[in-house]
Amino acid sequence: MGDMPLHEHLRLHARNTPDKAAVIWYGRTISYAELDALTDRCAALLKDLGVGKGEPVALFMQNCAQYIIAHFAIQKLGAIVSPCSPLFKQFELAYQLRDLGAKVIFASADLVSVVEAARPETSLRHVISTQYSDFLPAAPTYTPPPEVTHRSAEIPTGTIDLCQALERIEGGQAAAPTLAEAQDEREEHLAVHISLDDTALLAYTSGTTGRPKGAMLTYRNAVFKAKQGAIASGLTSDDVHLAIPPLYHISGMLCGINIPIYLGGTIVLHYRFNAHSTVESIQRHWPTYWKGIAPMLPAIMDDPHCQGFDLSSLRKCPATSFGIRTTPELAERWRVFSGGAQVYEAGYGLTETHTFDSVTSPDAVRWGTNGRLLPGVECRVVDIETQEPVPAGHDGEILLHSPGCFKGYWNQPEKTAETLVDGWVRTGDIGHLDPDGYLTLSGRIKELIKVSGYSVFPEDVESILAMHPAVEQAAVIGVEDASKGQVVAAFIVIRQGTELEAATLVAWCRENMSAYKVPKIVEFRDALPMTPSGKVKRNQLNLDRHEPVTN
Repeated sequence: MGDMPLHEHLRLHARNTPDKAAVIWYGRTISYAELDALTDRCAALLKDLGVGKGEPVALFMQNCAQYIIAHFAIQKLGAIVSPCSPLFKQFELAYQLRDLGAKVIFASADLVSVVEAARPETSLRHVISTQYSDFLPAAPTYTPPPEVTHRSAEIPTGTIDLCQALERIEGGQAAAPTLAEAQDEREEHLAVHISLDDTALLAYTSGTTGRPKGAMLTYRNAVFKAKQGAIASGLTSDDVHLAIPPLYHISGMLCGINIPIYLGGTIVLHYRFNAHSTVESIQRHWPTYWKGIAPMLPAIMDDPHCQGFDLSSLRKCPATSFGIRTTPELAERWRVFSGGAQVYEAGYGLTETHTFDSVTSPDAVRWGTNGRLLPGVECRVVDIETQEPVPAGHDGEILLHSPGCFKGYWNQPEKTAETLVDGWVRTGDIGHLDPDGYLTLSGRIKELIKVSGYSVFPEDVESILAMHPAVEQAAVIGVEDASKGQVVAAFIVIRQGTELEAATLVAWCRENMSAYKVPKIVEFRDALPMTPSGKVKRNQLNLDRHEPVTN
């Protein structure tokens, strides 16, 4: 099983195990048959709006059942899933939508105002809105946050309400005698031929430098990593997956949607991480697998409200080292606390390779590494300057080649040529490979900044800072931080004739960019170090102090 797009696996499970839980959303269970039908109706809605094969459709919402419905609906139509971070503000969203040329966006009701602010700069024609509470049960089985329980009395003006549209489409479909016949009729209505090598996903990333670019990932990329990731992790259709990291991120998508749907497993979905709600959901729905982030584990263990819950269903808890390291000490502490769950470093990968290039197998943990290469993934470690191979165990730039590698960057052939060379992805990461096939990440060549696991692109932040009327020039770098891994430090040249305080600029940033991108350190300069071509020399930027701005 594996040589077909993931949405065809969804169809298959809907036929074979129609009543099995596919998604649990705070106690609302969506079976495989229902999820298949909902995604078909959603695809029909998109078709009615004029969306065709190969067109990007944007997703702008936090984790929710509707995200998964829209994700597979887009792909069933042969269109391209285009996630936008729900933390985006106007300028960030406008940039991505403009680059995509998207005509349709799915947005949570609370984010419609951001969409409308960005809309004049885009090609948007239709906004499909939804409320997180639309699929919430009357009696949730684990505590939803206020953003999920909130319900507005009115549909955002000028938008199409997703649930109402799905009900209208269902009402217009003739009843079929059997589930299989109903599936066939819905699929025939969509009538689209999809190749495994068609673009299925546009995931925005920095690549090696510059503002975010859309990495074109195919149906083949997705199913390859889902299949091999599941095998390496020892997962089966019996596993129940706790999905907490953001689905719009490539890793959250792979572990929270793709692998479970590939296997025919069950997803226990959270809007975001909350320690108490997490342990409630584990005790109630018995997940067996949780791919999380290292700081989530002590957040639970140190919370007095999270003691005494039955967490014994958990078997495997791979955790990515963001903010704090995944260590043997942390693993042992969680094993005791949870009643036996195994913790280990999750692995390594990047957006351009659909992540999970190396994965730690639970029966072959080697601390200090990022696991073994997946079967089918080739890795070269080369000298940064010469691009010649280095001996095993020596650091160099990591190059990757596999059926998971992307097709290139959306509408950016020159940037594609810089990163994708003869089918090999130049990762811009430094590491080494040992003789047993274990990969260890040592650092990054890129100027990418990682704040609590979120990718921050220097030019992205700089372009927004430059919009402030008192900013003449701006440059940002990453500065090591004990709790967040890195934070953003900004160097500012003030426009002549204006005045600007650091606290004032930070307050403005909070209104105009995602919280994790907001500079924590601001220093003013008379001039910035520049190359003859006018590019800032970020490697020559040094802080006079490391004190965060307070306001």
